[in-house]
Amino acid sequence: MTDTLNAPDRHAGRKSLNIPRGWRLPILLLILWQVSSEFSLIDRRFLPPLQDIVAAGWKELTEGDLLVHIAASLGRDIAGFVMGSIAGVAFGTLLGISKIADRFIGPTFHGLKQIAVLAWIPIISVWFGFAESAKIAFVTLAAFLPVALNTIEGMQSISPQIIEVGRSLCFTRRQIFLRARLPSALPSIMTGIHLALIYSWLATVGAEYFMAVGPGLGGLIISGREHFEMDVVMLGVLLLGLIGYSLNKIAETVEARLLRWRDG
Repeated sequence: MTDTLNAPDRHAGRKSLNIPRGWRLPILLLILWQVSSEFSLIDRRFLPPLQDIVAAGWKELTEGDLLVHIAASLGRDIAGFVMGSIAGVAFGTLLGISKIADRFIGPTFHGLKQIAVLAWIPIISVWFGFAESAKIAFVTLAAFLPVALNTIEGMQSISPQIIEVGRSLCFTRRQIFLRARLPSALPSIMTGIHLALIYSWLATVGAEYFMAVGPGLGGLIISGREHFEMDVVMLGVLLLGLIGYSLNKIAETVEARLLRWRDG
C-alpha cells in the first residue's frame, strides 16, 4: 500500500529531471568539452575549460569593454535589420503587385540574388570604406534579400478569384491591397522578416570580421586570436551563439503573436 502511494512521487521526481530535447545535445557537448580540457585529451591552449572562459568573461565585463562590444554589434544588427526589412517589404510589394515592375526589374533582381552576400563586401568597402556605414550597409543588404523574396512570393500567391471578388464588390485598389493582398501575404512576409533577423546577425559578425574597425564581438574575437587568447575567442563565439539564439526565439514569439492576431 505504501509503495503504491509513493509511486506517483517517484514518477514526479523523475519527470522533474527531464531535460528538454533541444538542450540535450548542447549540454552533452559542454560536458565533453569540459572533460576533454580537464583531462588534457585536447590541448587546453586550443580548447580552454569552461571556467577559464567564464573567468575571461568576467574580466572583460569588469575590466574590459565587453558591454561596449555587445552593444556595438547589436546596434549594427538592429539598424541594418530594420532598414533592410523596410526596403525589402516595399520592394517586394512593388514587384508583387505590379506586372510592369516585375517584368522590367524582376529578372535583374533574381539574377543579382544569386551572388553570395559575402561577395559584396569588397564592393561595399570601396563604396563606403571600412567605417560604420559600410558595416550597416552590408547588414542591410543581408536583411533585404529574404524579406524582398518572401514578400514577392506572398503578394503573388493570392488567388485570382479573391481579387475578382474584391473588384465585383467595387473595392478600390487600396482596399484590395489592405483587405486581400496584405493579409494573404502576411505569413510569407513574416517568414522573410524572421529569416532577415537571422541573416542580419550573421552578416553583422561577417562585417565585423572582414571590416575590423571599431568595437564589436567580431573585433573581440579577432583581438583574442591575434594574442592567442583562446578563452577570449571562445567567449566571443559563445556570446554570438547565445545572442543569435535569443534573437531567433524573439522572432518566433513575435511572428506567432502577429499571425494569431491575424487569424483572430
